[in-house]
Amino acid sequence: MTPSTHRLAPAEARVLICDDLDPAALTAFRERGLEPEVATGLSEAELVERVAGVHALIVRSATKVTRPVIEAADELRVVGRAGVGVDNVDCEAATERGVVVMNTPTGNTTTTGELAVALILALARHIGPADRRVRGGTWGKQGLVGTELTGKRLGVVGLGRIGRVVAERCRGLRMEVVAHDPYLQTSGAASPVEGVELVELDELVATSDFISLHVPLTDATRNLLSRERLLATKPGVRIINAARGGLVDEAALAELLDAGHVAGAALDVLAEEPPSAEHPLVGRDDVLLTPHLGASSREAQLNVAVDIARQVADFLLEGVAHNAVNAPAVSADVLQRIAPYVVLGEKLGSFLAQCMDEPVRKLEVTLAGRAVGEGKSYLPLAILVGTLRPTVGGVNYVNAPLLAKEHGLRLLEGSEDESYAYQDLIKVRASSKGGGESHVVCGTVFGRRPRIVRVDDLHLDLDPSGTILITHHNDQPGVIGAIGTILGQADINVERMELGTGEEGEPSTAQAFLSLDRAPEPATLDAIGAIDAIERTRLVEL
Repeated sequence: MTPSTHRLAPAEARVLICDDLDPAALTAFRERGLEPEVATGLSEAELVERVAGVHALIVRSATKVTRPVIEAADELRVVGRAGVGVDNVDCEAATERGVVVMNTPTGNTTTTGELAVALILALARHIGPADRRVRGGTWGKQGLVGTELTGKRLGVVGLGRIGRVVAERCRGLRMEVVAHDPYLQTSGAASPVEGVELVELDELVATSDFISLHVPLTDATRNLLSRERLLATKPGVRIINAARGGLVDEAALAELLDAGHVAGAALDVLAEEPPSAEHPLVGRDDVLLTPHLGASSREAQLNVAVDIARQVADFLLEGVAHNAVNAPAVSADVLQRIAPYVVLGEKLGSFLAQCMDEPVRKLEVTLAGRAVGEGKSYLPLAILVGTLRPTVGGVNYVNAPLLAKEHGLRLLEGSEDESYAYQDLIKVRASSKGGGESHVVCGTVFGRRPRIVRVDDLHLDLDPSGTILITHHNDQPGVIGAIGTILGQADINVERMELGTGEEGEPSTAQAFLSLDRAPEPATLDAIGAIDAIERTRLVEL
């Protein structure tokens, strides 16, 4: 998000807190001049009735932010999830409406990781059934012989923040820890956790005594531990899931527990929460079930409440989106440094879109230089937004990729080490379907002022702001004077002008870029177009 896109005054912003949060969240909001509304326990229908005019929704896991809720929230700009998972938010609907969805990925990291370690220990020593036996009046150890963790192999699936906590703690318990993460190279790569080897998933499954899951639930990870993978596990394996329900084929797990192939399971999450009384894992002594306690510690609840309050306030008041799950992740300091290039990117895209006779169907973006390199996840998006805005209503940094796909616009990205005569350079080529029409524009930043420095083969120094009249005309005396006379008669001032001629060997043609203090009326443009030497004119609004 560019800082100018979403800023509100504190008195204007409406924030609705839909789930129980630590009171520190209210304090954090009030410190920024915001006074949230609190309405917990609302049904979908009640929330639909309540959200009109609301700019921000704050939820934990209980409230479901569905498509009907998002569509009813006519002013909604951000959904803040006090926690990691956003399964209870329809992110696709939010993206379509240009609504940012953000979470708090660090606030409950330690708490959730420590719960997974607790489940590993409890599972290894039969803590759950032993407690139930004593409470039931039986004092005996038969069937409760456990296993030591020392020397056992733990396979951690997902080596993000929480997975790393588990790996580090279990290394301290003298376990041999291996890990698999789909986003980390496994062949010869250094692990982010000292002493933890990265392996392929099939090797982890086949060789681990304990398997602990720490990945999000996506189409790719649903039933990650499928029947086939569970059958491929080491006999006597124990399964721990404190991440997301749906990662394990629960019916297959129950069958393999019955068969004795799996020795036990500890699950803090299930595909259906709460489970029905008929669920195959409920009531078993070899399964430890907890009611989604991952983030349930005093410290974690305080952390995520304060984090989400600060993030939402930053977004509403300053336009900075921290931890947005449906927009590029750019820190506030990086965004501040690249802000002039973000503005430049929008201007370049808009300039090209308005210069094309046919719709843009392909954008080729090349970034060169260190400063633009910091914004490599953000600047192509800025260019895409600028390209779409002249013709597509309601485009912003969240829904631009979706709208581009709907309009058949492809974005190709690249980088160069050489930025030629400039410290940093953004080059954009826009092409129509089939490449019948194509234009190139390049831009850079002088100080913090965006500049267009090339249009096709013409090198220039153009301020990409306001109204720009572009003419293509025969290179002969008196043309610019005639244009100036017509503009003067219309009481329009030329603030700046850039001129250029065609390449050597080409017919004697020239281009003029005139920055005007206001847009000419159609009759004025017609008069300029009627000048004999004028081949064509175009008006660009930046």
